Amino acid sequence: MENRLRNYFPLIRERKEVLKEIGESSGLKALFQSWTPERQEEFLDFCTGMKGVKILYDSFFKEIMSPEYTPGRLNHFLSLLLGKKVVIRQVLPNEGGRIADENTLLVTDILVEFEDGSLADVEIQKLGYAFPGERSACYAADLLLRQYKRARDKRNREKGKFSYKDIKNVYVIVLFEKSPVEFHSMEEEYLHKSDWSFDTGLELDLLQNFIFITLDIFQKNMENKSIENELEAWLMFYSTQDPERIIELINKYPMFRQMYGDVYEVCRNMEKVMGMFSEELREMDRNTVQYMIDEMQATIDAQAAALEEEKKRLGEEKKKHEEEIKRREEEQKRHEEENNKLLDMITAQAAALEKALKRIEELERKNGSESAE
Repeated sequence: MENRLRNYFPLIRERKEVLKEIGESSGLKALFQSWTPERQEEFLDFCTGMKGVKILYDSFFKEIMSPEYTPGRLNHFLSLLLGKKVVIRQVLPNEGGRIADENTLLVTDILVEFEDGSLADVEIQKLGYAFPGERSACYAADLLLRQYKRARDKRNREKGKFSYKDIKNVYVIVLFEKSPVEFHSMEEEYLHKSDWSFDTGLELDLLQNFIFITLDIFQKNMENKSIENELEAWLMFYSTQDPERIIELINKYPMFRQMYGDVYEVCRNMEKVMGMFSEELREMDRNTVQYMIDEMQATIDAQAAALEEEKKRLGEEKKKHEEEIKRREEEQKRHEEENNKLLDMITAQAAALEKALKRIEELERKNGSESAE
């Protein structure tokens, strides 16, 4: 197979060269052999340009899109996404930025502050978590609380009076590599932006903003289609490993050529790139286990609910059955009582009839005797 990416990135090495360097180091060789054959091939494919690198790998994303070292890239992407120019002022620490430990299933989680004071939590998820809406709402609430505390403390330091006007927008931006089931009811939509409104037309700034991007659905929608705009270009950059797509991307939007160049520069440092890849595999394994646990828990909960519903149904059927038995027993008792009354009446009538017959017989005998005389 022709390696066309090497025509654009001459620093990409050949397979034998990569294997030779790995084989010359006992540590790298041991690490390489600890991977499954499928993972070994995946590593060799992106190192040699037979496939593109998964940009959404945490290590690569932070290397290429670091808001600290190359802020212009994330600024540009977020500006396109939000529909307005934003500039990242600083990257904030994530510690304490969650209501609870919600790091499971996250590949990347970057919290940034814009120049206007707004906060944005940019998350990349390999596997979509359960209850994405509920969790994201909690994250946004957590960001608002964090911003409230910062604004209040700043006003206190400045001996000023706190105002809720000091609280700025918060954004929860999630890129799903494999989207949760809720999103698959809308197979032609891959970009979801919240839009708060009231049925009366009342206008209030509720500050919480959500953007969900389903990259798997985006890829399905882009089959046999060309890249038409910059936002599509960015989403393709994040989601494709297809060399033909990568070539289309860098030809239409040359800015991505430098980014891929940075990726392949990293790939030339074998010790670093193998360490990054190995960490990704460990994270994926951990996330897969957590995802399976969540899926199993969801299944268990559903089965428990179904069992409870079935138990309730059986209980209602048992109650109806018992009521039917009781009704039949009462009906049978009533019939028996009626039969007994009827029997008593028949018996009484028979006795009366027998008595009447005897009386008639006696009268006939008496009449017969009198006639003979």
